[in-house]
Amino acid sequence: MPFQIIRQDITQMKCDAIVNAANNTLLGGGGVDGMIHRAAGPELLDECRTLHGCETGKAKLTKGYRLPARYIIHTVGPIWQGGGYGERDLLASCYRSSLELAAEHGCESVAFPLISSGIFGYPKVEALEVATETITEFLTEHDMTVYLTVYGRNSFAISQERYADVQSFIDDNYVDAHTDYDFERDRRNALLSGMPMSFAQPQAIQREKKKHLFSARKEEACLEADEAFDEAPAAYQGMAAAAAQALSLEDALRTMDESFSQMLLRKIDERGMKDAECYKKANIDRKLFSKIRSDANYKPSKTTALAFAVALELPLDETRELLIKAGYALSHSSKFDIIIEYFIGKREYDIFTINETLFAFDQALLGSVG
Repeated sequence: MPFQIIRQDITQMKCDAIVNAANNTLLGGGGVDGMIHRAAGPELLDECRTLHGCETGKAKLTKGYRLPARYIIHTVGPIWQGGGYGERDLLASCYRSSLELAAEHGCESVAFPLISSGIFGYPKVEALEVATETITEFLTEHDMTVYLTVYGRNSFAISQERYADVQSFIDDNYVDAHTDYDFERDRRNALLSGMPMSFAQPQAIQREKKKHLFSARKEEACLEADEAFDEAPAAYQGMAAAAAQALSLEDALRTMDESFSQMLLRKIDERGMKDAECYKKANIDRKLFSKIRSDANYKPSKTTALAFAVALELPLDETRELLIKAGYALSHSSKFDIIIEYFIGKREYDIFTINETLFAFDQALLGSVG
């Protein structure tokens, strides 16, 4: 573990092996295949000639030559013919065969392109689904870091339905720096739908009225609370002040709550999970989990803390509590936080689906780091 989606030229990946989306001849071609052959140098072609091609769905291994990677694993993906010719099974076999070959050669890190999604025409959304399912299934039984490299924005896609749903949730919750954000959103939506702006403007005006009304009511409630405290018996106020002064540093330390590590381990036990089950569901490296377990005062990154919240399938209130233990909070001024809230609110806890969405919105991914 873990599985990471990154925007990177696969020929620049410094890992044990990279995977080449080759054709049946293994003698080079266009797209990723051509890039890898050019970067590796002519020695690669010489070795490939000795392999006598490769069947679709299978994989073969060569040296990396001039690449940073030690090995190149060549696999031949299916050409898309509508989905009725076993394309899904063949594509899954490409990933599985490549990973098994990497494991046989002691590889601890492997980088894949999105196989068959280029000139072979496999739809990107479905290709990503097959890649994610096959890689994560393999990682439940193996300790390996696997990268899915995306060279450009056109090389990656999630379903339009999910993207639109998340974008709508962000639009409804994001605290934008510009005060005219709501008006601009209505203007944009009006232009897209062909609705006259005279109908869109009142929507923004009504929202502004609601905001001001809410703020006025909140201010009024605060003033009432202050007046109630001022009218409280002086003796009571004096007792409260004395109690606050009596709380010494020693008392404060004695009443300290559990740490992030302690809360995490308690939650794992409460859910009857094994450690390995938890850190793999969280897309966390085993070595990092060992650090967290052995150090009660370990302070993880926010992405790591949230990865564990997702793995434990915590509701939103418990997620916030776990985050506080690590020194973080969720905010509606952060698109990253809003996306996390979207999935937890819908009780969708598949970390790889969440990460695919975060990647599509150019946000940091869960897990994988300290």
